[in-house]
Amino acid sequence: MTKARELSLIAVIVILVAVIAIQSITNSRILSLIGQQPQQLLLPVLSTIMNGAKQLQKQITGQNNNNGDCAGAAVTATSFTKSSSHNSSQNLSLTGIFKQVENSVVQITSTLSNPNIQIIINGNPIEGQSTRLGSGFIYDKQGYVITNNHVVGNAKTVDVTFVDGNTYAAKVVGTDAFSDIAIIQMTDNFSTENLLPLVIANSSSLQVGQQVIAIGNPFGLSDTMTTGIVSQMGRLLPDPNTGFSIPNGIQTDAAINPGNSGGPLLNMHGQVLGMNIAISSSTGEFSGIGFAIPSNTIIREVTTLIEHGCYRHAWLGISGGSVTPGLAQTVGLPRNYKGVVIGSIQAGSPAYKAGLQGVTQDEFSNTQHVGDIITGIDGHSLRSIDDLISYIDVHKSVGDNVVLTVNRHDQIMNMNVVLQTRPPSLENATSQGSILP
Repeated sequence: MTKARELSLIAVIVILVAVIAIQSITNSRILSLIGQQPQQLLLPVLSTIMNGAKQLQKQITGQNNNNGDCAGAAVTATSFTKSSSHNSSQNLSLTGIFKQVENSVVQITSTLSNPNIQIIINGNPIEGQSTRLGSGFIYDKQGYVITNNHVVGNAKTVDVTFVDGNTYAAKVVGTDAFSDIAIIQMTDNFSTENLLPLVIANSSSLQVGQQVIAIGNPFGLSDTMTTGIVSQMGRLLPDPNTGFSIPNGIQTDAAINPGNSGGPLLNMHGQVLGMNIAISSSTGEFSGIGFAIPSNTIIREVTTLIEHGCYRHAWLGISGGSVTPGLAQTVGLPRNYKGVVIGSIQAGSPAYKAGLQGVTQDEFSNTQHVGDIITGIDGHSLRSIDDLISYIDVHKSVGDNVVLTVNRHDQIMNMNVVLQTRPPSLENATSQGSILP
């Protein structure tokens, strides 16, 4: 009987050891699949950012100018890192958050060629250079740092400076001018630094009124913390440098200024919600309205930027604007009719191939005639062009099919469109004039 009990006990121990081993392997695999995807706050001083929002918007989401085989938009797989250092349900003090993340936020210095500055040496003009300061934050322990594309500009290498003053060289490994995201990697020996990647939160859970924190290097003043609230979400941020718009922007009244670009916007757990990108200001300095790229956008792109150096956005190929009450009444529609009126269509674009129609000009009377009004996409109603741009950016990849519900001269029809890669530029695009009354 004793022998049987001993054998039973040995069997139980063997089973427990096997279970623990399997669980350990499983946990390791899960952890290897969870990529830390930090987000940065960028802040160029774009004083015209909100003015551009009132103008004709281009419905696109595109590809940057880097060479390489860019992968398509990864819209189905979104992972968020989890923090084990503290209870994520418990808010921290501002002091506690700063101490937790100060070693994870860095200053980025880039030296850019400036063709507008000419220096004459021995009678020979040479191109001048300018220095740009911005912010960034640690993505992983391999030395990857996330920042804004406009912070690195056309530089191939930049300097990364930590709060302790240590500076390391880094190479630019991936950029997306259309989302204003860049990934750099330190190339110097940084083994003495204790790299602390920031935890990334799900920006879709943000609510208006939620307290947030911005950390960066405004005007070169390192490790500056400011705080405020989420003023609004889902802002469309026109970028005059690319001609395209960045969707789903976070609006905040946390003070951000030039130099904050690429720094993180944090929640009260010290987790990244976004990357500071711009302010609306007539003076070039903070006036209570700042913007950040949501963390979900960065999470969607970061792996592709590291692996391929660039990122492809799905593209429809129209310019247009939201239907206004005046325009609706002009074409015999209800005053509060919702949709996107097409202004013009780029030749060769998906919209052009699908047969969509924009505004036409009568040669004799010199009057304009409204073409198609898009009222829905894949069965989802559209209130404005913001909805159209956001839907394609978040849910669609290059090569995907979308079904557009279109009102053409009071006839409702569904049109299938196969999305293409956004072109690097729109130099050959049809000229676009405002169709809004």
